[in-house]
Amino acid sequence: MIIRKKFRFEGAHIVRNCTSQRCRENIHGHSYEVEVFLKSNHLDNGFMVMDFVLLNNVAEFIHSFDHAFTLWDKELEDVKDAIYRINARVAEIPVSPSAEGYALLFFFVISRIISSAKMINGEANVRLHAIRVHETLSGYAEASAEDLEMVTFSIADLKLNGGIQKEWKDNSWWRLIGGL
Repeated sequence: MIIRKKFRFEGAHIVRNCTSQRCRENIHGHSYEVEVFLKSNHLDNGFMVMDFVLLNNVAEFIHSFDHAFTLWDKELEDVKDAIYRINARVAEIPVSPSAEGYALLFFFVISRIISSAKMINGEANVRLHAIRVHETLSGYAEASAEDLEMVTFSIADLKLNGGIQKEWKDNSWWRLIGGL
């Protein structure tokens, strides 16, 4: 069985090396919608794959990008310096911040959050099935486990600055997956 939970965030970026001049040369933003699909062949004691309350750490991670500037770690150093100087919330990521890049990164991190979640009500075999990132109303990118073959990075390659982390209710989930 597959279940889905939807999250939203507002974010800004520049997508370097893309075809569109507007996207590759200008800071711009989107109202993102992120769908998290979970799969299991087992139902818990409440006859659910899992209670959505167990996704609080997933919500915390996705909301880290809300009203933040997402910066590709390959960006020019002078641009990076300016972004960090003028923004309190910066996420520096190891992929271009396209919908596809977000989908890959989110799949990578959220799969670790799910696998480290404490299952307390008979949940079993719960795994991340897919991540779908809507950048516009008419388009999205979707990533699953086999898509991670396209990239090589680690949690250490993701930098969520102090402006983001200070708003977390609890950072134990981040430490648990190797983020601190």
